[in-house]
Amino acid sequence: MFIYLFAIIVILCVIHIIFNYNASARLLRRIPGPPDRFIVGNSPELLLSSVELMKLPRKYAERWAKSGICRFWTFPWAAVMIYDPKDIEIVLSGMKHHEKSVIYKFLSPWLGDGLLVSAGEKWQHRRKILTPAFHFNILRQFSVILEENSQRLVERLEKTVGQPIDVTPILSEFTLNSICETAMGTQLNKETTGAGKAYKDAIYELGQILVQRFISFHLYSDIIFFSTSLGRKLKKHLNALHRFTERVISDRKDYLDYFGLNFGDEIVDDDKFIYKKRKKTAMLDLLIAAERDGEIDSQGIQEEVDTFMFEGHDTTASGLTFCFMLLANNKHIQDKIVAELDDIFGDSTRPANMEDFAKMRYLECCIKESLRLYPPVHFISRNINEPVKLNNYEVPGGTSCFVFIYDLHRRSDLFKNPSVFDPDRFLPENSVGRHPYSYIPFSAGPRNCIGQKFAIMEMKSAVSEVLRKYELRPVTRPSDIEFIADIVLRNSGPVEVTFVKRQK
Repeated sequence: MFIYLFAIIVILCVIHIIFNYNASARLLRRIPGPPDRFIVGNSPELLLSSVELMKLPRKYAERWAKSGICRFWTFPWAAVMIYDPKDIEIVLSGMKHHEKSVIYKFLSPWLGDGLLVSAGEKWQHRRKILTPAFHFNILRQFSVILEENSQRLVERLEKTVGQPIDVTPILSEFTLNSICETAMGTQLNKETTGAGKAYKDAIYELGQILVQRFISFHLYSDIIFFSTSLGRKLKKHLNALHRFTERVISDRKDYLDYFGLNFGDEIVDDDKFIYKKRKKTAMLDLLIAAERDGEIDSQGIQEEVDTFMFEGHDTTASGLTFCFMLLANNKHIQDKIVAELDDIFGDSTRPANMEDFAKMRYLECCIKESLRLYPPVHFISRNINEPVKLNNYEVPGGTSCFVFIYDLHRRSDLFKNPSVFDPDRFLPENSVGRHPYSYIPFSAGPRNCIGQKFAIMEMKSAVSEVLRKYELRPVTRPSDIEFIADIVLRNSGPVEVTFVKRQK
């Protein structure tokens, strides 16, 4: 027994020496960070409740944001967190470090090699296929659908007038309907409404499972993870997610089989000759057309639909939730938006169009400020593929690099009074000189969010339609917000607002 115990101690000491005193480890140890523990490094720091775990990056930012960088190590994984926009630009602006970090592999059972997770030539090829789906002319077509959904949202709120309500599930339903009808070309009906709810519930549960896996390093191995009850629970929720998106794809293929892949004709004049060009509409139609051209297979379609269904509804719902909460708590700002809307629409009750959205400049400032304070994607992470100097420290290749967008956006040296909701920050005259990588709610560089213009348009549509009919009054206040650890920014409880009919 003594020999076995002695052997274990020797092995642990050897591991400790190898992984703490090799060349890469020595470089990392020069970077400031929490104190290490024997063998396990900093991993005990992650043994927290969901709420406390979400506070940990805030704790690190408070201590090390001014120095611009800190490091985190646990056998056999190393990471740095960067807070300086100049360093963030180094990591995000090119293709050198465009590969997502190891934690994104946990999304692979759900999203496969979709645009969020893939890298290299596969990512470039998929991005090329999908980019036309968010062209201005396509967004114009989408705007009509978004307005129809926004009007249904207003009707839905009619039933709740004068009562405090949790806006999160209502807005989640709105954004799911919107992404289905625009990018997927499929309208949810009574038959699929229940499946849609199961889909939204599964996403919430899946987020909690992924967080548990992230903080449990023994579960990083797929073989170990999927043999546990947590892994089996994940598979159950994945079945619900994939059943829903498979139904969306199947319905659209049936539609196209019946009516044909007809993108319509657009007359193009390039000064040399006039010709007809196929106009592409729903993103899913692009993928189906690419499959028929041999550029993508059915699994690839599934991956991209799973990716866009998640990113296109859950993140926007989070953004709208916190935007409504902020407007309810800042009546003077809400009144300024209404005055802008009155200038645009007068006494008319007509729906908004693309030209109207372009005139909603102050509302856009409000949306941008809301996304600064409450970025739905509150962190991103990349793999440092080769050694790089960040904040005068050498970061070795193979290190994961985290950008906590929430903390970046609340740096007092980048944004004066950073916790204050002040849309005037984004007026053109106040944006001069701001580092382009100090505000990145949609990430930045080549891997920025392909649907960011769509998301802003959707938020403008929802907020403007609601404010034209209702006054938002506060229930949940910013001081009540307590985040839980998740892949999307979420409050631990309801986010409540009261809607009162606006008096003309």
